[in-house]
Amino acid sequence: MNSIYVKARAKINLAIDVLNKREDGYHDLHMVMQSLSLYDDVVIKKVFKENYLKLVSNLSWLPNDDRNIVYKAAAYMSKEFNLPTGIFIELTKRVPVSAGLGGGSADCAAALFGIRALFALPLSDEELMEIGTKFGADVPFCIMRGTAEAKGIGEILRKLPPAPKSYVLLVKPPIVITTADVFKKFSFDNLDEAKRPDISELIKRICEKKPLAEIANAMGNTLESVTAREHPIIEDIKRLLLREGALGSLMSGSGATVFGLFFSRETAQKAINAVNREFPEIKDIILTDFYDGKFD
Repeated sequence: MNSIYVKARAKINLAIDVLNKREDGYHDLHMVMQSLSLYDDVVIKKVFKENYLKLVSNLSWLPNDDRNIVYKAAAYMSKEFNLPTGIFIELTKRVPVSAGLGGGSADCAAALFGIRALFALPLSDEELMEIGTKFGADVPFCIMRGTAEAKGIGEILRKLPPAPKSYVLLVKPPIVITTADVFKKFSFDNLDEAKRPDISELIKRICEKKPLAEIANAMGNTLESVTAREHPIIEDIKRLLLREGALGSLMSGSGATVFGLFFSRETAQKAINAVNREFPEIKDIILTDFYDGKFD
C-alpha cells in the first residue's frame, strides 16, 4: 500500500464548563464532545525520497509548513519512527476554519491515523491519542470519535454511549474568534451561575438514552459569556434556530459557529431558509448529523 485516504471529521461541544485556571495558564474544563459526519479529505502518499515531507491543500492561504499541526504531526512521526520513505499529504478542507469545530485537530488526527496505517506502525489507539496530545487538546478526541466526556484541557477522555440521532445545522457568522483570546478574556465574575451547564446531568441523560429533546435541553457553554457578549449575533442566531424548531442551540467551542439540533431534516432545511433570509451575510451554513463510527 503506497497511499491511504482518511476522513477528518469535525466535532461540536454539547457542553463546556470552565472549572478553574491552572498554574500553567491553561484552564481545566469539563465537556461533552460529539463527532459530526462533516469531514475534510486527507490523502497520504509514500514518496520514495529521503527526508521528504510536503503538505498541500485547497486553501491557498493555509500554512503548509511547521505552522500547520498536520505538517508537525507528520514530521514527528517520520522522525520518531524512522519512516523508510518520505510523505506527501493532500488536504481538502470542507470544515470551516477557526470555527470551534475542531477542523485542524481532526486533520491532525487523520494524519496520525493514516500514517500509522500506511506504515503499519505497532501503535494502539491509546498510544496514538497520547501522541496527539503533543499537537492539540482536541486531537485525542478526534482520534477516539463518537460521543465522549472530556476533562483537563480536553485530553482526559471517557467514551460515552452514542447520542441519539440528530440533524445538526451549523451556522458560522463572518467574525474572527481566537480560542486564546476568549480564554484570556474569560472571567468567573461574568458568569451567570444559573447558566452553567450541569454536565453530570447531561451525561446521565446520554447514558440513559433519553430522547434528543432532553439531551438538547441540558446543553450549555460557559464560553458564551465571552464570545456572545462581544458578538451579539451569536445569541441572535441561537434565537432564530430555536424559533425555527431546533430542540437546542449552542455555540460550539470558543466560537464562532452556532449549531442547532433538529429531529428532522425538513425542519432543519426550513431553518436554513430562515438564516438565509435574516442573515444574508452568512455564507457558512452546513447541515450534517451526529457521527459515531470508527475512523474511515
